Amino acid sequence: MPEVHFIGELQGASGFPASELFCKYKFVLDDDNWELLEGVMEGQTQVDNPQESDESVWAHPIDVHLKASSIKGWPKINVQVWHQDRFGRNELYGYGFCHLPTAPGQFDLEIVTWRPEGSLLEELKAYFLGGVPHLRNDNLVVQGGDRYRLKTVPMGKVFLQIGVILKDFAKYGVHW
Repeated sequence: MPEVHFIGELQGASGFPASELFCKYKFVLDDDNWELLEGVMEGQTQVDNPQESDESVWAHPIDVHLKASSIKGWPKINVQVWHQDRFGRNELYGYGFCHLPTAPGQFDLEIVTWRPEGSLLEELKAYFLGGVPHLRNDNLVVQGGDRYRLKTVPMGKVFLQIGVILKDFAKYGVHW
């Protein structure tokens, strides 16, 4: 079976309204065609509190080795950026995702994030008390369809550096 290995790191983020950020991530793929051989499919970075810049640095390693029976459902990475205040409360700052590269090599990717826009009352409450609207179903982020009907607010960017190693794709008749 063809295999793909994703090795890299969630480098950090910038452009968010505040610092003290951390990121939850999850690889999303078609379970019928893909199987995890080694690695961790989801995780969370540490909270970074930059003192002199608005860019958070996580340098969180990613190492996932997968086996494919088809290229259908090629892996994507789904991210959620959270803010932790000085009292330890966590507030969602943004959702984002990107398709992982299908070619071998080293790639620097920027994942643009957004959050749902609430009603005027919800936005006022979020401004004064915190707590922005969340999605009921996080799968909406990586599945097209209904996502395009949402009203959203743009947030910052997450930086991902990823290396892609392909094995046995040509042997099984998959040519790029």
